[in-house]
Amino acid sequence: MNQYAVWGNPIAQSKSPRIHQLFAEQTGKKIQYVAKLGDEVTFEQQLQAFFKAGAKGANITAPFKERAFMLADEYSEGCLQAGACNTLKRLGNGKWYGENTDGAGLVADLTRLNWLKANQHVLILGAGGATKGVLYPLLQANQQITLYNRTEERAVVLAEKFAPWGEIHSASWNAISKQSFDLIINATSLGLQGQCVELPSSLVREGKLYDMQYALNQQTPFLNYGRTLGAQFCQDGLGMLVGQAAFAFQLWEGVLPDIERVLLRVQAEMENRA
Repeated sequence: MNQYAVWGNPIAQSKSPRIHQLFAEQTGKKIQYVAKLGDEVTFEQQLQAFFKAGAKGANITAPFKERAFMLADEYSEGCLQAGACNTLKRLGNGKWYGENTDGAGLVADLTRLNWLKANQHVLILGAGGATKGVLYPLLQANQQITLYNRTEERAVVLAEKFAPWGEIHSASWNAISKQSFDLIINATSLGLQGQCVELPSSLVREGKLYDMQYALNQQTPFLNYGRTLGAQFCQDGLGMLVGQAAFAFQLWEGVLPDIERVLLRVQAEMENRA
């Protein structure tokens, strides 16, 4: 039975073990997948011991994605560009392959929603690790991206880094207030503190809103804020979570699960527990 785990801190709230259990049931694969609490000091040693004990792969979540990236021996292009790793696979020669499936999960969910149109204007809020993980796949999907971050310099640096891969630039609050966007993606972590980036009301009303965080019945602070301003199309990131997990499962087990089937099951289970 192949051994896998998701590593993070905190980690008790993770839905990944349940998602991968559903993938295994659906595909007929026999795996063991658990959540592991990473130690801020000894994370690298913990991960090395996990693989030394025979594990085939691992998912990595906050705050360890950049540290996991440094441990890998080989990388996918998307992982290399992100500088962060959410999936590790042990290769036959014992080396570690680093992948970042966050962007693929986001693109898959936007496609499911029919929200992914070529050459549309996308505003991404935030310039941290969550944004880095999705920029390469979005640019590969021909999205025209504007980055907004409260510390503008971080957005400028990120836009310059990804400029070779497509149309991307940064903008100030005043600049974005004069524009219009087809899609606005919240990639900040402000929702964890019950906050969100405040935007010009005209932007919110006109564009579709996607929050990379998720909550029961899509009640994230960002989406609640959008609805109060008249946003017509709002979506949380639960589909992205299931999608990124599915692409990790495919990397390890060689088969891509039915994402929507598992997403509907997880949504139903969340509602039943409420």
